[in-house]
Amino acid sequence: MKKFERRYLSEPIELKADDKTGEQKIVGYGAVFESRSENLGGFTEVIEKGAFDEVLKNDVRALFNHDPNFVLGRSLAGTLRLSVDDVGLRYEIDAPQTQTVRDLVLEPMARGDITGSSFGFSVEEDSWSENEDGAITRSIQKIGRLVDVSPVTYPAYPETDVALRSLSEYQEDQVSGQHEEKHEDGCEECRSKDDRIARLSASLEIYKRFTAA
Repeated sequence: MKKFERRYLSEPIELKADDKTGEQKIVGYGAVFESRSENLGGFTEVIEKGAFDEVLKNDVRALFNHDPNFVLGRSLAGTLRLSVDDVGLRYEIDAPQTQTVRDLVLEPMARGDITGSSFGFSVEEDSWSENEDGAITRSIQKIGRLVDVSPVTYPAYPETDVALRSLSEYQEDQVSGQHEEKHEDGCEECRSKDDRIARLSASLEIYKRFTAA
């Protein structure tokens, strides 16, 4: 079973009144396409358009701060609606009109105290690349499962353990491949590759220390 990851987004969340009932809806984006993330621990990440196409019909929960005890909506119940547009993964939540939700979620949103979103997911297809400066990018082509979307208090601190393991495998493959290529002594291309191997090896060592802590 694949483990889940979480990403956080500092995109504005809106409160909109329902046209029929007048009750407040929570509207926001859980993910944005083709936008490079912050540094996630040795790499950045881009979610490609089409990544969510096969998971919009998943039974997804809307949670507050990813807390399963604080359910705001559910796609199966029709109280959470997911869609994809040119920007990214959009959600609308018909939040429970209880005093608790009003006090802890809706009113803080109206005041601007809660502004971030997040989503929980697993990845079906991704790829890794590295530019000439050694910057590594993970491109996500296909989400395997969408678990939840969440308005969050702290739109930071992404959980990247799964991605870091995938990065480690990519780097090990790269180091192994570089060692297998042999050139003449003093070859400038070899020196460049030796430098790259050193960077990758150092990054791997940092990852192993991080995961062992």
